[in-house]
Amino acid sequence: MPKLKTRKAAAKRFRATGTGKIVRRKASKNHLLEHKSSNKKRNLSKTALVHERDEDNVRLMLPYL
Repeated sequence: MPKLKTRKAAAKRFRATGTGKIVRRKASKNHLLEHKSSNKKRNLSKTALVHERDEDNVRLMLPYL
């Protein structure tokens, strides 16, 4: 069976934790930050888990995750 290709765009955006969950970066932290509070910006800096409904799609894009 041939090797499976990894979707490179997805590989740059997702990674797996030690327990096998998939984490992602939160949106809204690139620009237009002036009016956002420090607390909001700090919370947006944290990583977020990929929702369980989306996890199967991400795993298909990243076969060697």
